Amino acid sequence: MSVLVDLIVMLGMLVVVPAGLRLIGDPQLDTVRRLWPLAAVPGAVSLWCERGPTATALASVYALATVVLAVHAPVRLHRRRVLTASEIAVLTALVTPSIAGLALVAERSGHTLFGFGLPILALTVAHFHFAGFSAALVAGLCCRVSGGRTGELAALSVPLGTLLVLVGYFVDDWAELAGALVLTAGMWAVSLLTWRDIRRRGRDRLTRAMLATAAGVLVATMLLALSWALGEATGIPHPTLTWMAATHGLGNALGFALCSVLAWRRIKETAAV
Repeated sequence: MSVLVDLIVMLGMLVVVPAGLRLIGDPQLDTVRRLWPLAAVPGAVSLWCERGPTATALASVYALATVVLAVHAPVRLHRRRVLTASEIAVLTALVTPSIAGLALVAERSGHTLFGFGLPILALTVAHFHFAGFSAALVAGLCCRVSGGRTGELAALSVPLGTLLVLVGYFVDDWAELAGALVLTAGMWAVSLLTWRDIRRRGRDRLTRAMLATAAGVLVATMLLALSWALGEATGIPHPTLTWMAATHGLGNALGFALCSVLAWRRIKETAAV
C-alpha cells in the first residue's frame, strides 16, 4: 500500500496542486505557483528516502511551501472582503495542503502525531491533497460557473465535510461517518454539476470525456468512502485500507482530480482564445 499511496501523493504534489493554483486565477498566487516545483520535488523525494533526518528535512521544505500557500487564504479574504460559497471552497483549497504538509513531516520523521500512527499519517497526506485541495477547488469552480443551490451545496458541503472528517479523527468513528456523509453529499453535487453543466463547456471530445470520467468516478469512489466509514463506526464488514487506497484513493486521484484539473484548464484556455 505504501508505494501506491506515495505515487498518489506525488501526483498531488507535482501536478494537481500547481495546475489547480493556475485555475484559481489569482495573480497573488503566481509567485507561489512558479516556485512550487522547488518545494514539491524535495517533498516527492522525501517519500522515497528512509525515515530520518534527510527525509524530514526534504519534507519540511514542502511543508513550508504549504504554509506559505495557507497564509494566502486570510490575505485573499481581507483583500476581497466577500465570503461567497465559492470563495469558502477556494479558501479551503488554499489551507488544506498545510495539513498534508504537517502530516508528511511527522510521518517522514518516524514520529506519531496527535496519537496517529505512521500509516494513518501517510493516508492523511494523500487525503488532504485530494479531498482537501482538489475537491474543494473543483467544488468552488463548479459553484462559480453554475451557481444555484446545487452549486452552493457543493461549495459549502465539501469544505464542511472535510473539516468534519478531520474532527472525526480526534473524536470517534461516528463523527467521522458524519463527516463522510456531508463530504459525499458535496462530492455528488460536484458530480452532478460536472455532468449537467460543466461538461457542456468542453469544446472538444477529450475535454468532455475527462469531465464525464470525473463525474462518474465520484459516484463510485464516494460510495466506497461511505462503506468504509460506516464499517468503522458499526463494525460491519467493509473494505480494508489497502483496498481503499487501490480503489477510492487511486480513483479520486486519477479519475477525479487529475481529469478535473486538466479539463478545467482546457476550458479556461479555450475561453481565453
